Amino acid sequence: MRFATTVLLLATASHSAYGTSELPRPMAVPGGVVILNLPSNLERMPVVTFEGDRVMVLPQQQGWKAVIGIPLARTPGAAAIEIRAGNTTLTQGFTIEGKAYATQRLKVAPKHVDLSPPDAARVEKEQPHIRQTVATFSDAPPATLRFESPVKGPRSSSFGLRRVFNNQARNPHSGMDIAAPTGTPIVAPAPGVVIDTGDYFFNGKSVFIDHGQGLVTLYCHLHKIDVKAGTVVKTGDKLGEVGATGRVTGPHLHWGVALNRAFVDPALFLESPRGPASSPQASAAP
Repeated sequence: MRFATTVLLLATASHSAYGTSELPRPMAVPGGVVILNLPSNLERMPVVTFEGDRVMVLPQQQGWKAVIGIPLARTPGAAAIEIRAGNTTLTQGFTIEGKAYATQRLKVAPKHVDLSPPDAARVEKEQPHIRQTVATFSDAPPATLRFESPVKGPRSSSFGLRRVFNNQARNPHSGMDIAAPTGTPIVAPAPGVVIDTGDYFFNGKSVFIDHGQGLVTLYCHLHKIDVKAGTVVKTGDKLGEVGATGRVTGPHLHWGVALNRAFVDPALFLESPRGPASSPQASAAP
């Protein structure tokens, strides 16, 4: 397991401006994405932060726009970004709307809920590393913010589910589950750089990709990993194969999309609407 801080150098990322078709669908809710036009008098690319985390800034025909991920745990209501341009600091407000997510109840092996001391120690060691990887921010912008599906299969509507394992409440589901048999190829949904691979207690065999400016994708429960840290991937390049490693009740891909360290709904980044939903009871993911 290795972490690589890699600057994303992709020729395809040198956009002069991003059109609507290259951006995620905005949804100003916890777990959603907010896109804001920044003040038009900014001559140079500013540094923008949201509640302490740096966020993506992209060029448009005139000026800049910020693309902000909203954490699932964020309370709805007033919010603001901070804009720093030279010696000037500005704030720009927006509103986060509420969204009610469903509850998912799952039965898993007791060892995955009531952890043994060795397993608990392993999780405690792994979590800071995972958080550090997800927090990667490279300066180059992404080639696109519209993704292809990383695997063929029914996509569940499980993002944001309030999960209860063996009658014990746990964190909401932070990704999309895609049902597929063990061995089904998993491909890169957009250009990027592999920044980490590893085998984790909850996530199983996993791959992390940096797409640029705080956009990081995560692929969990793999049967096989075919890339390593530092690998530059194009859309459609194979990352590995679907499996059932980690905390799962069956083979599937757990796909996470993080933006400024916040996991957001992957469906907002897909070209097409959700496919046929698989049962949310079919699998358990991190």
